[in-house]
Parts: sequence; C-alpha cells; structure tokens
Amino acid sequence: MKTKKVLTEVIREKRLSPEEALVLFKEADLLELAKAADTVCRRKHPEEIATFLIDRNINYTNICQNQCSFCAFYRTKDHPEAYVLSQEDIEKKVAETCELSGTQVMLQGGINPDLKIDYYTDMFKKIKKKFRIRIHSLSPPEVAYLAESSDMSIEDTLKELVKAGLDSLPGGGAEILVDSVRQRISPKKISSSKWLEVMEKAHKLGLKTTATMMIGTVETIENRIRHLQNIRDLQERTGGFMSFIPWTFQPGNTALGGKAVSSIEYLRTLAVSRLFLDNFQNIQGSWVTQGKDIGQVCLSFGANDLGSVMIEENVVRAAGVSHRITVNEMVEVIRNAGKIPAQRDTEFKILKVYSNGDNK
Repeated sequence: MKTKKVLTEVIREKRLSPEEALVLFKEADLLELAKAADTVCRRKHPEEIATFLIDRNINYTNICQNQCSFCAFYRTKDHPEAYVLSQEDIEKKVAETCELSGTQVMLQGGINPDLKIDYYTDMFKKIKKKFRIRIHSLSPPEVAYLAESSDMSIEDTLKELVKAGLDSLPGGGAEILVDSVRQRISPKKISSSKWLEVMEKAHKLGLKTTATMMIGTVETIENRIRHLQNIRDLQERTGGFMSFIPWTFQPGNTALGGKAVSSIEYLRTLAVSRLFLDNFQNIQGSWVTQGKDIGQVCLSFGANDLGSVMIEENVVRAAGVSHRITVNEMVEVIRNAGKIPAQRDTEFKILKVYSNGDNK
C-alpha cells in the first residue's frame, strides 16, 4: 500500500481504515504525514486560529485504590503524603483561578473509598453558589466508582452530579482503550467498555466531554489504532466529544518505569490521530508532556489547540516533568507557529483573539 496514495485520498476526505492508519504509522514520511495533517486541520479551521484555555487542575485527593503502575501521583491511605482537600482549600483554589481570568476548574482525584457521592455534590453546589466558573470534572473511572459505591446507575449518578453543578467530563482514565493493555498497566481500573459506556451515557444526557489517549507504556501501534477506532465510533453515534488529547506516559517515579517515547513518535501519533478522527473538530497538542517547543510544532502536525496554561498541575509533575507556561508565553508560542492566538472556553467558543503586539 503506497503511503502517498493513502495521504492523497485522506486529504480528499476519504475516511481512513484501521489498516491504512497502521501503514501511515509505520511507513509514512514524517513531513508528508505532517503536511497532510496540517492540510486537514486547515480545512476544519480555515481562520488560522489556534486556541488555548485558562484553567486549573484541582486534585482533591491523591488516595487511590486503583494503584495504576504508570501513575506517580497516587498514595495509599496510610501514606504520610496522602491527602484529601477540604472544601475551604478547594474554594481558595477556585477563587485564585477566577482572579487569574480562569474560566474552568478540572476537579479530578484518585478513587478514594472514603469519599462518597455526597462529597462531590456538596463540593459542586458550594462552588457554583460562590463562583461563576465551569466545572469540567470527574473522569469516567470516578463516575463509575461513584455509581457502584452509591448503588446507582451511571445515568442516575450523572444526573445527580449535573444537578449539583457538573458541566462536562474530561477524558481521563482512558489510557489505551484495549483491555489487554489495561490488564497489564491498570488491572484495577474500569474496562474500556465501561469507560466508553460512561461517555456515551454522558453524551446522551447532553454532557459534552473530551477524549484522551496516553501512549508509551506497553501498547502496540495496533492498540493505538483500536483506541482511535473506539472513540471515532462513539463520536459517530453521539457527537459528544469536544476534542481529542493524546499525551505521553512519563515513567519517572512510577512502578511501571521504562523510557518515555520520543517527541517524533508523539508527533507521528498526533498527525495520524488528526487524519483518522475525521469526526473530531479539535485536536490538542500536549505541551504539558512535550514542552513549549514541541507544543509549537504540534500546530503543524494537525493540532489546532494547545490546551490550558494550567495554573496548577500535579499528576504529570509527580512523574518528574514540570513544564510551565504563562499566557504571554502561550500567545508567543502560537504566534511564532504562524497562527493567530485566541483564548477559548471549554466548548471552544472564542473569548479573545490576540492581535499582533497584543499579549494582554
């Protein structure tokens, strides 16, 4: 199978098959792959704008019973570094986010068996009462755990959370949506079908979500394509995914260990994702795991968004990787990639376009 022919056809809007995606992953010239992904991205975003978000990740607890081998963040309940944030601490972080022009908080934590659904509904209600901010929070593993521990259906659990103030769901806990991989790296975590079920239930209730993929543990290229197929199929049924966010496993301080995949492999994965996920409008590049320079390159490999400036981030940092960026730096990164920088909200509504010389 000729890679140039496949790339020409996908540029002409032919849907990639898994077999064709595999060929591109393994054989396509990197720059030809980038050019095709950039062409498709420009067709979806002809205005040449690249976006970012101002938000904060608030990790309300690091106690987690899943104890995934790829995670450096979790602690057992009796560990001296284990914690659960108080409502006061959470509200202080939300207040700081608002003061820094943040539009969203992402509350995520470990699967802590001491925290029941009331902890979350009370938290959300109090945040919404005091602050005008979007609650984009709780990954599918957290939702599935709350449903099980409350003896409720996933649908009813989501309804209770929405009633309390939940606005949308992040795509955490996906890793690779292939159970043979999940059994090796996170055997206590929910199955791929359960992750997809939570997302489908959320979409049917009108909750928008994001989708993610973590590469670089034990998965094969075929596994990555299966993951992409799973989320493309769900998007076909529901249209509920706002964006796709691939990122790389960071082996530092983890039980799994190993070596991080190269930036070249990340960019190749990003480009193939843009080409394969033809029903996704937005693809996000991960400057958080790749750094600002590769983040900028992502905008030529199919990404139209660089995610958040992240006022706070703890999970990747726990693995020993700590890239930081300011709004001004983000604007310059996007501008130097030849794009027009713009701040967005969670659902990709443009809040501010930064013209030349405008960094504020």
